Amino acid sequence: MPSYRVQAFVGLLRPGTSAPDLLPDAVRVASGLVTVEAHDLAVVRGQARVTVRFQADDDATARRAGWAVLHRLDELAEIEGRSVTRRFGNRWHPVRT
Repeated sequence: MPSYRVQAFVGLLRPGTSAPDLLPDAVRVASGLVTVEAHDLAVVRGQARVTVRFQADDDATARRAGWAVLHRLDELAEIEGRSVTRRFGNRWHPVRT
């Protein structure tokens, strides 16, 4: 089964959002649609970046799951640099729309 990931840089949190809830909410959304393999919150070049890696049957399913995660993150915080990618060997390539 192919491996995918969704990533977004997180800026200011929206009112009522708690920082410790951000990653678990993203994982919860993904888990309802696909099999989550890993998740991470890292600081990259001074910005927080959320990553959720998951398995999906095909690109269409991965795209739906990725967009759902990005939608939830956008409800919780200002996000930018968002992407949904698929792993081929050692590289990650954008999932086509």
